[in-house]
Amino acid sequence: MMREQFRQDMQDMQAEVVGIMRELLAVTKGAVNALVHGDEVAAQNIIDENDRFGQLTLDIEENVIQLMATQNPVARDLRFLLSMAFITLYQKRIADYAQTIAKAARRSADKQVPQPLTDLIKAQANLVYRVMDATREALEKRDLDLAMKLPELDEPVDSLNKQFYRELGRLTDEDEIEAASKMVMSARALERIADYCVDTGERLAYFITGERALLEAAEAELDPQKVI
Repeated sequence: MMREQFRQDMQDMQAEVVGIMRELLAVTKGAVNALVHGDEVAAQNIIDENDRFGQLTLDIEENVIQLMATQNPVARDLRFLLSMAFITLYQKRIADYAQTIAKAARRSADKQVPQPLTDLIKAQANLVYRVMDATREALEKRDLDLAMKLPELDEPVDSLNKQFYRELGRLTDEDEIEAASKMVMSARALERIADYCVDTGERLAYFITGERALLEAAEAELDPQKVI
């Protein structure tokens, strides 16, 4: 009976982690929309929500500790709990970066950002949404193949981030530069959100297979310079 409850507790934990990922996607979309449209009110609402994500992830971390202390998990069960602890840490970081975008939106609400940079932010954000949704699906279905594809999905995000900085460097008007500078951290935040999704996939792959280096190998195929 206790083992059956343990299994149910782990299923519930997985559902909570998937739910947080789904909410993070919605919050990131909201932050980017606030940035693009100069919506200071929406930006502030997202900023006010950040503490809630901190509490959600902390609750899961405490649940992991309790289950490890009372159930003595081994092998796959232990890998699952450790992976959930790491993944919720990544989720807290994603929430923080969404807040970074919201803060940039609040600061730049009255600025006119050059359209090419706005278009790049929107394009980069759409790619990040794809990575986040794939991460959510991989977590929900424990899909190793999808987890392994996350580095490939992340590559265009990095490329657009570099393009953003090149476009920024072409600006000469001081007012435009000041307005655009408010978006620099948002572009970086989007890149980091996608990176944490890749990290999540790595932890998921470790839970499923017990092997740590699977996603490192996948990343190395895309960029041999990443081989450690």
